Amino acid sequence: MKKVAQHYRDAEYIRVVQDNLNTHSASSFYEALPPELAFELAKKFEFHFTPKKGSWLNMAEIEFSALSRQCLNRRIGDIKTLAKEAGAWEQDRNRIKATVRWQFTKNKAREKFYRHYLRIQN
Repeated sequence: MKKVAQHYRDAEYIRVVQDNLNTHSASSFYEALPPELAFELAKKFEFHFTPKKGSWLNMAEIEFSALSRQCLNRRIGDIKTLAKEAGAWEQDRNRIKATVRWQFTKNKAREKFYRHYLRIQN
């Protein structure tokens, strides 16, 4: 993390997306580093945790699919316009508080993978 902070020293903060493992927090800085450095790093990083239920990777893929269908489904001639359009799309998604509704339950998983369970048992 020190190297990341050094590489992005001009960034106001650095967003880190990670799973919910109990060691994944700013308190880990204090366990491994001098208090002053740990404090500086803790201020620099903004932690975002993946959902405990469902696949965060599937959720990210769903968002990329929405971006592709709702924003990138046409020719965009230059990078400046692309950034502007993607930014507007992102603001709209945030404004409406778009979420992913996870619908793949344990029962659906059991139904879908039942034939594989049979194969493993035999």
